[in-house]
Amino acid sequence: MIRTAEEFKQLRESEIPEEFNRAAREEASIVVWKDILKKYPELAFWVAQNKSIQIEILIELAKSPDSNVRCMVARKRKITYKILDLLKEDNDESVRHALICNTKVTVEQKMTIRTDDSEWLKKELKEKIKMSKTHTLPTKRP
Repeated sequence: MIRTAEEFKQLRESEIPEEFNRAAREEASIVVWKDILKKYPELAFWVAQNKSIQIEILIELAKSPDSNVRCMVARKRKITYKILDLLKEDNDESVRHALICNTKVTVEQKMTIRTDDSEWLKKELKEKIKMSKTHTLPTKRP
């Protein structure tokens, strides 16, 4: 378990794979995550990348001014309605694209993502919806 902001920073900046992998996998308390974001805002992307990050922190990160951080949040498998609502109209189309590509976001939810400002996103959304229809199991077995 990561116990301090300083420990996380040291793990993340380490050149030893076992150490920087700990930063990506190990748990920390909400207090520690908030302390990291306060003391080391440049590490927000790496906080978002952590596999055991709590939803409360992901919601905070979804409001980040850094589109790379918001993109990482949009790719998370533990996405919630709140996070989807925060990001579905993001000014950065790469964030909305990450939502469209997130396999945990349902087709119905994907249809609420803003694409009116981007032909590329419209095409991507249409393709993902098409793919989801061809990869679903039939409701009845033959």
